[in-house]
Amino acid sequence: MKKPKLACADFTFPLLSHDEALDVIAMLGIKGVDIGIFAGRSHLQPKDIFPNVGASARKLSKKLQDRGLKFSDIFLIPSQDAFKQAPNSPSPGVRRGYRELFKRTLDFTVRCDAPHMTSLPGQHFESESRSDSLKRSSETLAWCVEQASKAGVVFSVEAHMWSVAPTPKLAAQLVEMTPGLTLTLDYGHYTTQGMPDSKIEPLVKHASHFHARAACKGLLQTTLKNNTIDYRRVVRALRRSGYPGYIGLEYVRMDNEIVPDVDNLSETVMLRDLITKAW
Repeated sequence: MKKPKLACADFTFPLLSHDEALDVIAMLGIKGVDIGIFAGRSHLQPKDIFPNVGASARKLSKKLQDRGLKFSDIFLIPSQDAFKQAPNSPSPGVRRGYRELFKRTLDFTVRCDAPHMTSLPGQHFESESRSDSLKRSSETLAWCVEQASKAGVVFSVEAHMWSVAPTPKLAAQLVEMTPGLTLTLDYGHYTTQGMPDSKIEPLVKHASHFHARAACKGLLQTTLKNNTIDYRRVVRALRRSGYPGYIGLEYVRMDNEIVPDVDNLSETVMLRDLITKAW
Protein backbone atom coordinates (compact mmCIF):
# COMPACT_ATOMS: atom_id res chain seq x y z
CA MET A 1 0.00 0.00 0.00
CA LYS A 2 1.38 3.41 -0.97
CA LYS A 3 2.19 5.89 1.76
CA PRO A 4 0.27 9.18 1.87
CA LYS A 5 1.79 12.17 0.13
CA LEU A 6 2.65 14.30 3.15
CA ALA A 7 3.70 17.92 3.15
CA CYS A 8 4.51 20.44 5.86
CA ALA A 9 4.03 24.19 5.78
CA ASP A 10 7.19 26.29 5.94
CA PHE A 11 5.16 28.77 8.05
CA THR A 12 4.74 26.12 10.76
CA PHE A 13 8.18 27.17 12.03
CA PRO A 14 8.23 30.99 11.81
CA LEU A 15 10.72 31.38 14.66
CA LEU A 16 13.38 29.64 12.55
CA SER A 17 15.07 31.04 9.49
CA HIS A 18 13.63 29.76 6.23
CA ASP A 19 16.64 27.53 5.67
CA GLU A 20 16.24 26.08 9.16
CA ALA A 21 12.52 25.50 8.64
CA LEU A 22 13.23 23.58 5.44
CA ASP A 23 15.94 21.59 7.25
CA VAL A 24 13.44 20.55 9.93
CA ILE A 25 10.86 19.47 7.35
CA ALA A 26 13.47 17.36 5.57
CA MET A 27 14.64 15.85 8.89
CA LEU A 28 11.03 14.82 9.61
CA GLY A 29 11.08 12.69 6.46
CA ILE A 30 8.30 14.78 4.92
CA LYS A 31 8.85 15.29 1.19
CA GLY A 32 6.39 18.05 0.32
CA VAL A 33 6.56 21.71 1.33
CA ASP A 34 3.67 24.17 1.40
CA ILE A 35 5.23 27.56 0.72
CA GLY A 36 3.48 30.54 2.29
CA ILE A 37 3.54 33.93 0.59
CA PHE A 38 1.68 35.91 3.22
CA ALA A 39 2.07 39.68 3.19
CA GLY A 40 3.55 40.65 6.55
CA ARG A 41 3.73 37.19 8.14
CA SER A 42 5.75 34.58 6.28
CA HIS A 43 9.39 33.89 5.51
CA LEU A 44 8.88 34.81 1.86
CA GLN A 45 7.28 38.18 1.20
CA PRO A 46 5.63 39.38 -2.02
CA LYS A 47 7.76 42.53 -1.95
CA ASP A 48 10.93 40.41 -1.94
CA ILE A 49 9.86 37.82 -4.53
CA PHE A 50 8.11 39.79 -7.23
CA PRO A 51 10.73 42.35 -8.28
CA ASN A 52 12.66 39.42 -9.79
CA VAL A 53 10.41 36.37 -10.04
CA GLY A 54 12.89 34.29 -12.04
CA ALA A 55 15.78 34.71 -9.60
CA SER A 56 13.49 34.16 -6.59
CA ALA A 57 12.10 30.94 -8.09
CA ARG A 58 15.56 29.59 -8.93
CA LYS A 59 16.83 30.34 -5.42
CA LEU A 60 13.89 28.66 -3.69
CA SER A 61 13.86 25.69 -6.06
CA LYS A 62 17.52 25.03 -5.31
CA LYS A 63 16.87 25.17 -1.57
CA LEU A 64 14.21 22.47 -1.88
CA GLN A 65 16.18 20.37 -4.35
CA ASP A 66 19.29 20.40 -2.12
CA ARG A 67 17.19 18.93 0.70
CA GLY A 68 15.34 16.35 -1.39
CA LEU A 69 12.07 18.27 -0.99
CA LYS A 70 9.27 18.97 -3.48
CA PHE A 71 6.79 21.80 -3.84
CA SER A 72 3.32 20.70 -2.76
CA ASP A 73 1.58 24.09 -2.77
CA ILE A 74 2.25 27.80 -3.02
CA PHE A 75 -0.23 29.70 -0.85
CA LEU A 76 -0.91 33.39 -1.53
CA ILE A 77 -2.46 35.67 1.10
CA PRO A 78 -2.21 39.20 -0.34
CA SER A 79 -2.76 41.20 2.85
CA GLN A 80 -3.10 40.83 6.60
CA ASP A 81 -6.38 42.73 6.17
CA ALA A 82 -8.61 40.19 4.40
CA PHE A 83 -10.82 42.95 2.97
CA LYS A 84 -8.00 45.13 1.66
CA GLN A 85 -7.03 42.97 -1.33
CA ALA A 86 -9.99 40.61 -1.54
CA PRO A 87 -10.59 39.07 -4.97
CA ASN A 88 -14.27 39.96 -4.67
CA SER A 89 -13.88 43.54 -3.48
CA PRO A 90 -16.66 45.85 -4.73
CA SER A 91 -13.84 48.14 -5.93
CA PRO A 92 -12.78 47.41 -9.55
CA GLY A 93 -9.35 48.84 -8.74
CA VAL A 94 -8.82 46.42 -5.86
CA ARG A 95 -9.92 43.51 -8.05
CA ARG A 96 -7.47 44.58 -10.77
CA GLY A 97 -4.72 44.72 -8.14
CA TYR A 98 -5.60 41.23 -6.94
CA ARG A 99 -5.46 39.87 -10.51
CA GLU A 100 -2.03 41.40 -11.03
CA LEU A 101 -0.74 39.86 -7.80
CA PHE A 102 -2.30 36.53 -8.78
CA LYS A 103 -0.55 36.60 -12.15
CA ARG A 104 2.83 37.28 -10.51
CA THR A 105 2.29 34.46 -8.01
CA LEU A 106 1.22 32.10 -10.77
CA ASP A 107 4.35 33.00 -12.73
CA PHE A 108 6.41 32.24 -9.61
CA THR A 109 4.57 28.93 -9.18
CA VAL A 110 5.27 27.92 -12.78
CA ARG A 111 8.94 28.89 -12.56
CA CYS A 112 9.25 26.78 -9.40
CA ASP A 113 7.62 23.89 -11.30
CA ALA A 114 5.12 23.67 -8.44
CA PRO A 115 1.93 21.76 -9.27
CA HIS A 116 -0.53 23.63 -7.08
CA MET A 117 -1.46 27.11 -5.92
CA THR A 118 -3.87 28.20 -3.17
CA SER A 119 -5.41 31.57 -2.37
CA LEU A 120 -8.44 32.83 -0.43
CA PRO A 121 -11.98 33.18 -1.80
CA GLY A 122 -12.70 36.69 -0.58
CA GLN A 123 -14.99 38.21 2.02
CA HIS A 124 -18.63 38.99 2.63
CA PHE A 125 -18.99 42.75 2.33
CA GLU A 126 -21.76 43.85 4.68
CA SER A 127 -22.92 46.60 2.33
CA GLU A 128 -24.38 43.89 0.10
CA SER A 129 -25.99 40.46 0.30
CA ARG A 130 -23.83 37.40 0.78
CA SER A 131 -25.06 36.08 -2.56
CA ASP A 132 -23.69 39.19 -4.29
CA SER A 133 -20.33 38.82 -2.54
CA LEU A 134 -20.27 35.14 -3.48
CA LYS A 135 -21.13 35.88 -7.11
CA ARG A 136 -18.33 38.43 -7.44
CA SER A 137 -15.93 35.98 -5.82
CA SER A 138 -16.91 33.33 -8.35
CA GLU A 139 -16.34 35.75 -11.22
CA THR A 140 -12.79 36.60 -10.15
CA LEU A 141 -11.95 33.02 -9.24
CA ALA A 142 -13.20 31.76 -12.61
CA TRP A 143 -10.62 34.04 -14.21
CA CYS A 144 -7.96 32.66 -11.84
CA VAL A 145 -8.89 29.08 -12.74
CA GLU A 146 -8.59 29.92 -16.43
CA GLN A 147 -5.14 31.46 -16.00
CA ALA A 148 -3.90 28.59 -13.83
CA SER A 149 -5.27 25.97 -16.21
CA LYS A 150 -3.43 27.56 -19.14
CA ALA A 151 -0.23 27.39 -17.08
CA GLY A 152 -0.74 23.74 -16.07
CA VAL A 153 -1.28 24.55 -12.38
CA VAL A 154 -4.14 23.33 -10.19
CA PHE A 155 -5.75 26.26 -8.37
CA SER A 156 -7.80 26.12 -5.18
CA VAL A 157 -9.13 28.35 -2.45
CA GLU A 158 -9.27 27.79 1.28
CA ALA A 159 -12.88 28.54 2.20
CA HIS A 160 -12.07 29.51 5.78
CA MET A 161 -14.38 30.40 8.64
CA TRP A 162 -13.96 34.17 8.20
CA SER A 163 -14.43 34.13 4.43
CA VAL A 164 -17.34 34.65 2.04
CA ALA A 165 -17.88 30.87 2.26
CA PRO A 166 -17.58 30.01 5.98
CA THR A 167 -19.71 26.84 5.95
CA PRO A 168 -19.51 23.57 4.00
CA LYS A 169 -22.74 24.48 2.19
CA LEU A 170 -21.40 27.82 0.99
CA ALA A 171 -17.99 26.36 0.11
CA ALA A 172 -19.70 23.72 -2.05
CA GLN A 173 -21.90 26.40 -3.62
CA LEU A 174 -18.86 28.49 -4.54
CA VAL A 175 -17.15 25.52 -6.20
CA GLU A 176 -20.30 24.56 -8.08
CA MET A 177 -20.69 28.16 -9.32
CA THR A 178 -17.09 28.21 -10.56
CA PRO A 179 -16.17 25.44 -13.03
CA GLY A 180 -12.69 24.08 -12.44
CA LEU A 181 -12.29 25.60 -8.98
CA THR A 182 -11.11 23.24 -6.24
CA LEU A 183 -10.68 23.52 -2.47
CA THR A 184 -7.76 23.48 -0.12
CA LEU A 185 -9.79 21.72 2.54
CA ASP A 186 -9.20 22.34 6.24
CA TYR A 187 -11.74 20.59 8.48
CA GLY A 188 -10.68 22.78 11.38
CA HIS A 189 -12.52 25.84 10.08
CA TYR A 190 -15.79 23.94 10.44
CA THR A 191 -14.87 21.86 13.50
CA THR A 192 -14.23 25.13 15.34
CA GLN A 193 -17.83 26.12 14.64
CA GLY A 194 -19.07 22.87 16.21
CA MET A 195 -19.75 20.96 12.99
CA PRO A 196 -19.24 17.18 12.95
CA ASP A 197 -16.97 15.44 10.45
CA SER A 198 -20.03 14.04 8.65
CA LYS A 199 -21.09 17.58 7.63
CA ILE A 200 -17.61 18.41 6.30
CA GLU A 201 -16.86 15.14 4.52
CA PRO A 202 -18.87 15.90 1.33
CA LEU A 203 -16.29 18.59 0.54
CA VAL A 204 -13.56 15.94 0.11
CA LYS A 205 -14.64 15.37 -3.50
CA HIS A 206 -13.87 19.03 -4.24
CA ALA A 207 -10.40 19.01 -2.63
CA SER A 208 -7.12 19.21 -4.51
CA HIS A 209 -5.07 20.07 -1.40
CA PHE A 210 -5.62 19.35 2.29
CA HIS A 211 -4.58 21.10 5.51
CA ALA A 212 -4.34 18.87 8.58
CA ARG A 213 -4.15 20.20 12.13
CA ALA A 214 -5.71 19.32 15.46
CA ALA A 215 -8.87 21.32 16.26
CA CYS A 216 -11.99 21.18 18.41
CA LYS A 217 -15.09 23.26 19.01
CA GLY A 218 -13.97 26.80 19.79
CA LEU A 219 -10.32 26.23 18.84
CA LEU A 220 -8.95 26.27 15.32
CA GLN A 221 -5.71 24.84 16.70
CA THR A 222 -5.19 22.59 19.68
CA THR A 223 -3.18 19.56 20.77
CA LEU A 224 -3.81 16.13 19.36
CA LYS A 225 -4.91 15.10 22.86
CA ASN A 226 -7.82 17.58 22.66
CA ASN A 227 -8.50 17.10 18.94
CA THR A 228 -12.00 16.04 17.86
CA ILE A 229 -11.38 15.55 14.11
CA ASP A 230 -11.39 11.81 13.35
CA TYR A 231 -8.36 11.67 11.09
CA ARG A 232 -8.79 7.93 10.57
CA ARG A 233 -12.21 8.70 9.09
CA VAL A 234 -10.69 11.56 7.09
CA VAL A 235 -8.11 9.20 5.61
CA ARG A 236 -10.81 6.70 4.65
CA ALA A 237 -12.77 9.48 2.93
CA LEU A 238 -9.70 10.68 1.04
CA ARG A 239 -8.85 7.16 -0.10
CA ARG A 240 -12.42 6.43 -1.19
CA SER A 241 -12.49 9.60 -3.28
CA GLY A 242 -9.19 8.77 -4.96
CA TYR A 243 -7.72 12.00 -3.60
CA PRO A 244 -4.53 12.66 -5.59
CA GLY A 245 -2.99 15.54 -3.68
CA TYR A 246 -0.80 16.18 -0.68
CA ILE A 247 -1.92 16.21 2.94
CA GLY A 248 -0.24 19.31 4.34
CA LEU A 249 0.50 19.33 8.06
CA GLU A 250 -0.27 22.93 8.95
CA TYR A 251 0.35 23.99 12.52
CA VAL A 252 0.72 27.76 12.77
CA ARG A 253 1.50 30.66 15.07
CA MET A 254 -1.11 33.41 14.96
CA ASP A 255 -2.13 36.26 17.19
CA ASN A 256 -5.64 34.94 17.70
CA GLU A 257 -7.25 33.53 20.83
CA ILE A 258 -8.81 30.59 18.94
CA VAL A 259 -5.41 29.68 17.50
CA PRO A 260 -3.29 29.20 20.63
CA ASP A 261 0.36 28.24 20.42
CA VAL A 262 1.13 24.54 20.69
CA ASP A 263 4.39 22.61 20.39
CA ASN A 264 4.39 22.74 16.59
CA LEU A 265 7.23 20.28 16.19
CA SER A 266 5.82 17.58 18.48
CA GLU A 267 2.26 18.01 17.20
CA THR A 268 3.47 17.78 13.59
CA VAL A 269 5.33 14.53 14.36
CA MET A 270 2.33 12.98 16.13
CA LEU A 271 -0.14 13.92 13.40
CA ARG A 272 2.31 12.74 10.73
CA ASP A 273 2.44 9.35 12.40
CA LEU A 274 -1.32 9.13 12.96
CA ILE A 275 -2.11 9.86 9.29
CA THR A 276 0.63 7.55 8.01
CA LYS A 277 -0.61 4.68 10.16
CA ALA A 278 -4.24 5.29 9.21
CA TRP A 279 -3.36 5.36 5.50
